[in-house]
This record gives sequence, structure tokens and C-alpha cells, in this order.
Amino acid sequence: MTSDSKRIDDLRAQIRKHDYSYYVLDDPSVPDAEYDRLMRELIALETQSPELITSDSPTQRVAGSPLESFKQVKHAVPMLSLSNVFSLEELEAFDKRVKDRLDNNERIDYNAEPKLDGLAVSIRYEHGLLVQAATRGDGNTGEDITENVRTIRSVPLKLKGKNIPRQLEVRGEVFISKKGFAQMNQDARKNEQKEFVNPRNAAAGSLRQLDARLTAKRPLEIFCYGVGLVEGGGLPNDHNAMLKQLKQWGLRVCPLVELVKGVQGCWKFYEKIQQLREQLDYEIDGIVYKVNLKQYQDELGFVSRAPRWATAHKFPAQEEITLVNGIEFQVGRTGAITPVAKLEPVFVGGVTVSNATLHNMDEVERKDVRIGDTVIVRRAGDVIPEVVKVVLERRSKGARKIKLPKKCPECANEIVRVEDEAVARCIAEFSCPAQCKGALKHYASRKAMDIEGLGDKLVDQLVEAKLVKDLSDLYRLDEDTLSNLERMGKKSAQNLLQAIEKSKQANFAKFLFGLGIREVGEATAIALAEYFEYDMKKLMAADEETLQQVSDVGPIVAKNIVQYFSHEANIRLIHSLCDEIGISWDVPESSGTDSAGILSGNTYVLTGTLASMTRDQAAQAIRAKGGKVVSSISKNTTALVAGEKAGSKLQKAEKLAVPVLSEQDLIALVNVE
Repeated sequence: MTSDSKRIDDLRAQIRKHDYSYYVLDDPSVPDAEYDRLMRELIALETQSPELITSDSPTQRVAGSPLESFKQVKHAVPMLSLSNVFSLEELEAFDKRVKDRLDNNERIDYNAEPKLDGLAVSIRYEHGLLVQAATRGDGNTGEDITENVRTIRSVPLKLKGKNIPRQLEVRGEVFISKKGFAQMNQDARKNEQKEFVNPRNAAAGSLRQLDARLTAKRPLEIFCYGVGLVEGGGLPNDHNAMLKQLKQWGLRVCPLVELVKGVQGCWKFYEKIQQLREQLDYEIDGIVYKVNLKQYQDELGFVSRAPRWATAHKFPAQEEITLVNGIEFQVGRTGAITPVAKLEPVFVGGVTVSNATLHNMDEVERKDVRIGDTVIVRRAGDVIPEVVKVVLERRSKGARKIKLPKKCPECANEIVRVEDEAVARCIAEFSCPAQCKGALKHYASRKAMDIEGLGDKLVDQLVEAKLVKDLSDLYRLDEDTLSNLERMGKKSAQNLLQAIEKSKQANFAKFLFGLGIREVGEATAIALAEYFEYDMKKLMAADEETLQQVSDVGPIVAKNIVQYFSHEANIRLIHSLCDEIGISWDVPESSGTDSAGILSGNTYVLTGTLASMTRDQAAQAIRAKGGKVVSSISKNTTALVAGEKAGSKLQKAEKLAVPVLSEQDLIALVNVE
């Protein structure tokens, strides 16, 4: 080893030690001037000997050139969202559900920590070296932001200590402190640039810069709160100890994390942090409670897209008083007419609010909101501003009642209000510009066809210029047409056309979701795809009774699907997309009914809650073995699979003498070769 190489290793070790003291322990070990001197010496030595530069060197936090776009990253372990509670009663109900599922009447200990208002990320280390970082995305797939995360000083490029797993995927929240945010806006004012609205938006925008050199200039920080994939090593068997281990490896953990005892411990922590909230140097919007024992977490499992062993206790939404200056009726992608209050601008929950939803005319009438009223505005869930109530004692004599227009404000077609529905709708569908724009934006979204580059402003231009009148028109666009649009050069046009062409190789469930059928969300689209064996013709021919055999499809959803496929315009659209344009999808080998499967000819009904899998997963496992899954029991049913809280279906099975299987019976059944 040369003297330069040895000195470089020594400098890197010193700088990593100082980084840990400063960013993780919040206890600087040397003055800034000394730290800067060490860094300058390291840069000088690496410049003289570039062959000695390694990816984990403290100097290598910024990439050399901007990216053209972010790559997609599939999470090895899904990044799930959290359920919410808003009161002590709801917290107690959560605790009771945990105890009931564990069949445990003893006190449950929870790991409690502030819920940061930032951006969730996943960071993967191999042999202790940072190799990849990604956004949460849709929970299953995120964006590769490795180069940007490398610029965050509180993220170690190399973990310290012993017994580090071969692969370790760490989850954390990236944020900007209040102090850092204030400095950013001060700098923006000096440079006559636009100021940022709030720290969360500033953090999200900073983390999604294609040029990591810009990200490096932003004061991003991180608190780690959990792990995903762990291979080639273990972690402690309780959550609190796991966080302490992460800290020992050099990862930053929120200093306010506590192990609390039962509901009362959770509530005391909630009240304490609520009192501290304004004094903290970072934005939080609640508390997260996690069952502490890993064994219990594994037993509790997950439901839909959230763990059963964790919940977020949200702080009360911030409220302000302001005036309703007018009403605007907005048209959604399904034709829903939403009254929106135009407000005297007011600062609520970190943003200036000038519009607030009134949801529908039933809500307008129930709250008796009028133009000219003084109202209380709340950012519900700290996201969507809404009018909570009218301050009646301040109502002026000139306050005017709100009336639903007879004609659509976007296309002047008739507005109808279906019996038993609170929502009024424009009947024009794609011929209404607002519905056409909404449908296109939904179709192109990441959770649907994921057409990169087809943003909201571009969709607005395409519809307003009458270049796109329905989904199929997207595939008829050409480079010359796109290049002539505002902010669209030749390169941008080529990239968009490539993205549109790429979307022809679709995922059937995403395509189905992208069509925008009312009430058909992501999970329902997946269930429909699997049940109808990825065959659009079978789905289109299904009646309401057949559709209700699909897990996650009830009478209302079934009716909406049948209505959608009964419209000639929708039939023509699907024919155009699939038969003329050539949108297609692969059929998974395990899809559909395996006629040679061990369960071929058998019909099963699922009920209750399963511990080790969702009912959709159970249904998929049965179908993979050749069986059928239906929603109602008859004397022809082979067996009922009953989880916890089975209810009336269990009683009916017993009455009809239909065999009842436990979850363990099912596991044994579908695992039989």
C-alpha cells in the first residue's frame, strides 16, 4: 500500500466518523473548519490518484452528469401504506383488533415515533455499501433515485460496525428541516427565484431532480424507520432494538422514538409529541405505532396494502376561518360535478388555500353553505382543503344559495342526478373536454398505463387543440404534430411517442384499471383479470351475477362494469385499442383454471379473515390448482374456506352440510403436488 493510499484510507475513516457524530448522533466531534480541511486534503489526493477513488468515498456523493429519466425499481418487499386512527377510541379499537387476532389479552407493547411529513424511500446496501435507492412509488414499484440519495449527508455510503447483513434494505423518510427550508427560501428571494410553498414539497421536488448536482444543494435529511429485504444476516426480534441496531451501523433514527406500554403509553406519547410539535425542527403530522415484537408482526400479517401491526395516529387537521367569494363547478373524469368554494385566500396547514371542495350538492345542502358566508376551512388529512361548517352568526343578509347548474360548465350538455346517488353527472362522456382530459390523465398515470411524458398540461393542450378525442387517438399522434405544441421540441416528441408505443405491451389489470370504469380500482382490476383468465371478451360478456363471483366485486361494481360494456362507444374504443392499434398483454402461465389441476372441477367459497394471505391470494392459489372460487354458497359448493369472523356464510355451509376448511387445510390443499 502506497503512502497516498494509506493516507486516503485514513482520511475517509476520519470523515465517516465525523459524519456519524454530526448527522446521526447530532453531536459534532470537530469544528467545521477542521472537517473542511480533511475533506479538501482527501479531494486533492484523489485528484492526484484517480485510480484510488471508490464509490463509497465521502467525495463521491454527486454524479457527474444529469439523467435523462428515472429507471423503475421493483421493491423486493412492498412498501405498504398505513391505516389511520384519529381519536383515543379508534386507537383502543386498533389495540383490540391486535389482541383479538393474536388471541392475547395481555398488554401489547408498541414502538412509537413521530410521523414525518416527508417522502418515503428505500435504500439497499450490499456488503455494507449503498448500491440503490428508490422512491415508494405505488408500493410495488418506485423510481431509481440512487444518485440523489447519495448526496444526502445523513445517508451513509458505507455502513459501520459488525454483523451487517449481506443485503439490507432500509426504509426511511427524507425531509427538509424548518431551518433548512427557511434558508432555501431566503436564498430564493435573494436570487429573485420562486419560493417553495412548504418543506414537504421542497423535499419531494429536490429528491426527484434529474441532475443530482442540484439535489446536492438542497438541505435534505433522513430518519430511518424500518427495513424491507434482509439476507445473509439477522436483526433483533423487536422493532425498537432493530432501530438501535440500525443506528449502530451508522443510519440516522429519529431521537424521539420510544418503546411504550399499551394504549395508555401510546396516548401519553401522542400528547407529549403534540405539545412538542411546534418546537421540533421538522414537520410532523401524527404518530406511528408499531407492534414491537417481530413475532407478533409476522402473526398479524397484512390486509390489502397496509400492515395489521401498525397504524398512524393523525393530529387534528389545522383549521382557519375565511370567506366564500364564489362557487365553481368542476367536472371529473367520470362526469361527476363537484362544487368548489372559491375562498378568500387563507394560510392553512402550511399552504395558502383559495379553493375548497364541497363534495356534492347533498353536502352543500347539509352544511347550508352560501356565497358570502364565513366558513371554517380544514385541510382534511393535511392534504385536501374542505369546508367544514358555516359560522352562522357571521352570515350576511346578502348571502346567496348555491344552485346546481342544468348544463355542464365545460360542454353545455345536460347534467343529470341519478336517483339514490349524491353525485350529479354530465352525460356527455368523451365529448366533454373535462371528462376527456380526466380519462386521458388517468389512463396515462403510473398505476395504469404509465405513459411517461404525458403530463397534465400536455393532455390539456391535446384535448383543447382537438388532437385527441378519446384514448385511441393517443396512438395516432405523430412527431410533427407533437413538435408544434407549446414546450414540445423534437426530442420530447420522440420520447413521448416511444412511451406511447411501449404502452402497447400492456399489463391486462393496468389496462383495465386505465379504462376508468367506475369503482374499478387497482385491486378489483387484478381480481377481474385473474378470474376471467386475462381474456377481455370473457369479461365483456359477463353478466352481473357472474361478475359477483369475483372476489372484491359486489352488486354496485358489477352493475357499473355491465353498464360500461353495454355502451356502444366503449365497445368501439376497446376494439380500436386492442384490434386496430394492437394493445396486448402476456397471460401468466399460472393464470386461469388448470383443467389438469388437482382441484379441477371443485368450487370453493372464501369467508372471514385469513392470517397468512389475503383472500385474493387464496383465490389465486385455488385457481392455480384448477379450482373455481365463487362468492355464494350452494349445495354444489365443494367446501367453504373459513378464516376468522366467518359470519353468516359459515352458518349457511353448516345448514347445507358443505364441508368447512380451515386456513391450514387450505394451505395443505394448494401445496399438494
